[in-house]
Amino acid sequence: MNQTINVADLEQAYDRLAEAIDACGPERSQLFLVKLALLAADALNDSGRFDELIECALQDL
Repeated sequence: MNQTINVADLEQAYDRLAEAIDACGPERSQLFLVKLALLAADALNDSGRFDELIECALQDL
């Protein structure tokens, strides 16, 4: 069940995310990202996998 998104769809997701961050402004961007992460965790319905994704996102910051 480990599906990957194609590059074009990933680029579109990146663009949409950047637009949403810009739309909410710097004072609310962190709140937006937390809300998005929690919605994604709920949609994923796998807390272990979500923990893995957090670790991946922390790499190379």
